[in-house]
Amino acid sequence: MTDIDTIMRTAPVIPVIVIDDLDHAVPLAEALVAGGLRVLEVTLRTQAALPAIAAMKDVPGAIVGAGTVINQEQMEDVIEAGAEFIVSPGLTEPLARSAIRHNIAFLPGIANAGDIMRGLDLGLTHFKFFPAMAAGGLPALKALAAPFGQCRFCPTGGISEANAAEWLAFDPVLCVGGSWVAPKGKPDKAAIEKLAREAMDLRP
Repeated sequence: MTDIDTIMRTAPVIPVIVIDDLDHAVPLAEALVAGGLRVLEVTLRTQAALPAIAAMKDVPGAIVGAGTVINQEQMEDVIEAGAEFIVSPGLTEPLARSAIRHNIAFLPGIANAGDIMRGLDLGLTHFKFFPAMAAGGLPALKALAAPFGQCRFCPTGGISEANAAEWLAFDPVLCVGGSWVAPKGKPDKAAIEKLAREAMDLRP
């Protein structure tokens, strides 16, 4: 198992992927990996998500995880589909304990100090700051991170090519989550690979 710290340090941007058509999954993954973005978060927002995770796992170099996991039943489903890491919009004790029990890399969402403290009590130190812009943006994360020096973050929600570099320049931020590198619809592989290469260059 790859730990969440290693996964978050693999590339500066984790593509947040919504798959409506299973046929789009592999070409999209191939283009992102070719551009350097190997960590892929497939959100459980569509019927195609679980088969897409299974299909993308076969793309050489891809590290495929599941996003928008909100309960233990979904956790079981995505692990069965082959997910290598789990991303959740929030942090609940049952979900965290399930991830620990399965020994799978887990990135739960936090938006305040209470969330972080609950995570620390469960032995977690790596969090998704979500929804990043709506929850106060970079000033809010800087204020939140100050008392929790041991914690590392992946801001997601409102992150774009225009503001990603500013977030990545803040030391506790290991990566950002963004959907701009994985536009919906039939993948234009050349265009997506270019977006991925540009995203790789965002790391300070």
